[in-house]
Amino acid sequence: MKNFDIPSFYRSSIISKIKDIRKEEDKMKKDFSPTVLDFGSVKFLIARHFGFCYGVENAIEIVYKTISENPNKRIFLLSEMIHNPKVNDDLQSLGVQFIMDTKGNQFIHWDEITKDDIVVIPAFGTTIEIEQLLAEKGIETKEFNTTCPFVERVWKRSSRLGEDDFTIVIHGKQNHEETRATFSHSKSAAPSIVIQNIDEAKTLAKFIRNEEPTENFDTYFKGRYSDNFSPKDHLKKMGVVNQTTMLATETQEIADFLKSETLKANQENTFADTRDTLCYATSDNQNAVYGLLEHPADLAIVVGGYNSSNTSHLVELCEEKITTYHISGAEKLIDENTISHYKFRENKEVSTNAFLQKKPTILITSGASCPDATVEEVLLQLLSYFPNSLSIDEVLGKLN
Repeated sequence: MKNFDIPSFYRSSIISKIKDIRKEEDKMKKDFSPTVLDFGSVKFLIARHFGFCYGVENAIEIVYKTISENPNKRIFLLSEMIHNPKVNDDLQSLGVQFIMDTKGNQFIHWDEITKDDIVVIPAFGTTIEIEQLLAEKGIETKEFNTTCPFVERVWKRSSRLGEDDFTIVIHGKQNHEETRATFSHSKSAAPSIVIQNIDEAKTLAKFIRNEEPTENFDTYFKGRYSDNFSPKDHLKKMGVVNQTTMLATETQEIADFLKSETLKANQENTFADTRDTLCYATSDNQNAVYGLLEHPADLAIVVGGYNSSNTSHLVELCEEKITTYHISGAEKLIDENTISHYKFRENKEVSTNAFLQKKPTILITSGASCPDATVEEVLLQLLSYFPNSLSIDEVLGKLN
């Protein structure tokens, strides 16, 4: 796999050593068991896979190269490049301006942007409508397009589905930038609809089975399907693609369920196998969490942006088994007694006291947009609460 040129301040000597050792031991990436760091007074179980994925490193390399090579130009990002506050803050500190927020609300009007400016497309990609708008303004984006290759793969798969007259079901969050972009591309190829979970798939199945009148379709799916979508005509041949940061197991569950429903309707060759749209990093990171949770522990800490979809799914998996704290960085570890953490279901940050006990075992992982340096800072901050521990060099030395 390609080695990207990303700033050294996002890397971590500690995490890099752990990852290098595991990569050497497990070249085929079949072992999802965690790395154990036992400091005596505290034990950490580090997920087998976590942190920057291919698409994120690619985006960071492109945008920092763009900044370096264009010191006299205004540089804009359509929105957050990735869902990590540190990375986005770093870019803004270098003068990069965001045109809109993650929901598409404008910060900077299009009239203020000219063909002499640089507009960087974030890793989530963007809609065909915005691509056309930029082209009409004479803004060249090919060189500054950081769209993740795995997102583009979903678009290409959607196009092929459309060529074969399949309707496209997108498993994703309606307002997420990636899903908005995927929906824009898929609806240009075929009838398309966005569903977020298996419950919505079950609702969709009621229309497949003609158990719900078509006039009720808007009640459940308003604003989430393409123009002229017909529940009667467009639910006969389907394929499922996904927002690449969703739970891989849920995407597969949705696909399997909808396939079974079309078979029950006695329709042949009416469901496309689209498992190849699942992102490898999403799957690896989630499987690594399953591997973490096979080991007894006292708590889990998941590091990543609060608006990061892939991070929230790691939190969701951990919360099913263990007390879990989602933090954006080491600054959320207030002291050895208090942690400030995010509850994504309630969309708020809260403080919890007495979160650490004596000689705890702590599970640690992070989202695909979280720098390894941030994970290192969290690890070292936690370790500082246990002054009688072995040194980091002693513990890392035992891994060799």
